[in-house]
Amino acid sequence: MSSVMPLPPCFADRREAGIFLGRHLAGLGFGAAAQCEPPLVLALPRGGVPVAFEVALILEGRLDILLVRKIGAPGYPELALGAVVEGDAAGNAPYTVANDDRWTRRALDSGTFDAERGRQLDEIARRQQRYRGGASVPAMAGRTVIVVDDGVATGATMRAALLPLWRCEGFTPSP
Repeated sequence: MSSVMPLPPCFADRREAGIFLGRHLAGLGFGAAAQCEPPLVLALPRGGVPVAFEVALILEGRLDILLVRKIGAPGYPELALGAVVEGDAAGNAPYTVANDDRWTRRALDSGTFDAERGRQLDEIARRQQRYRGGASVPAMAGRTVIVVDDGVATGATMRAALLPLWRCEGFTPSP
């Protein structure tokens, strides 16, 4: 079975993309019927939610969100210096990824990186309250976790989302 996913020329919308991805993952054995516990499908808001919704339906998985915030450059908020992801219910603390470039090193040296990280952690706490009543994302260790977004630009937020998973006991990456 090939792990390379053939892509159609384009998707009509995020729903169609989620159905395509969900069916592909089901074919690889990631559905609830093939496992002892339903997979945890984590959506990166906002664009990843409609895609992940369809994936979770097809796989009969548990849908939740994973709050990840980009740490933008001072004066250039769209320029990602890194990202921070929320902690989980197992007690893992929020995790920060810093890009390895001169802009990020400058922001780290000046303290602006940490200041922006603090603002983004406050926003994560606000969204945790709004979306989950203040609860953390479910514990991820020892279960199949599928992280879904609707695209990847610089990769900083997806790296931040995935790195805490790699710290989980028993983590085994899949293609």
